[in-house]
Amino acid sequence: MNISEYGSGMSQAVARIGGDAFKAIMSAAPGPVAVVTAFDRDYIPYGLTMSAVCSVSLEPPLVLVCLATSSNTLSAIRETAAFTVNYLPVGEESTAMTFASKTAQKFENVTWNCPENGVGGPLLAEHAAYAACRVINSIEAGDHVIFVGEVVEGAAQSDRSALAYANRRFFSSQSQCS
Repeated sequence: MNISEYGSGMSQAVARIGGDAFKAIMSAAPGPVAVVTAFDRDYIPYGLTMSAVCSVSLEPPLVLVCLATSSNTLSAIRETAAFTVNYLPVGEESTAMTFASKTAQKFENVTWNCPENGVGGPLLAEHAAYAACRVINSIEAGDHVIFVGEVVEGAAQSDRSALAYANRRFFSSQSQCS
């Protein structure tokens, strides 16, 4: 079924919720704190903090990231068809805030390397896990673009807990419910 077939049996229009209510709903659900990075064609690094990251498929290994059409990183991903998802570890809240800002100096005080195979964006030295990806599909969705990337390189550090975010605050992904 394609998107145009959904709701075809509805006889009346349904109002959608407002932006503030939608933000409140989405911020209630915990998500990973990831810095998604990319190089542009001149090899200038770009990146932003996001939680709109998730796995899509195990075979082949696919992830998706969602970037606002106003994002500076969007054009870099489009130019090189590659990105890296850097899951930040606990203790890297300041890095998350730096990459969430619009500053042009995001990489100035951060140690990073290139992925070993040359595909993807900057690999932050301080990460709990990372996935370097080549773009295999993109979808325009409202005021965002969804990129589906095939993971071509990655690793997880078992001794680092991933940072998470919900209700506009950071917490450890290792927090347990009793």
